[in-house]
Amino acid sequence: MTKLTFIAHDGTHFEMDAENGSTVMENAIRNAVPGIEAECGGACACATCHVYVDEAWTAIVGEPEAMEEDMLDFAYDVQPNSRLSCQIKVRDALDGLVVRVPERQG
Repeated sequence: MTKLTFIAHDGTHFEMDAENGSTVMENAIRNAVPGIEAECGGACACATCHVYVDEAWTAIVGEPEAMEEDMLDFAYDVQPNSRLSCQIKVRDALDGLVVRVPERQG
């Protein structure tokens, strides 16, 4: 299992074990992480699962693809480390990943 940590806007930490092959968003929804709405269910058709990838993890997580970049245009307060959590697949290399949830979703 891969460990994930979500940090809510109020600073509350949510730590969980995630199965490889799932998405960061799926794990947030399964564990009721506040602020992750995921209105499109992970189809990369909205920006309501927007997260900030911790700086230590940005290179390992990688850059968004073109469709995700287009959807990030609709997100609130986009930063260079912004990603849609539905597009981040859990894998062994992400063990310990930390993401922050923005104040609100787009």
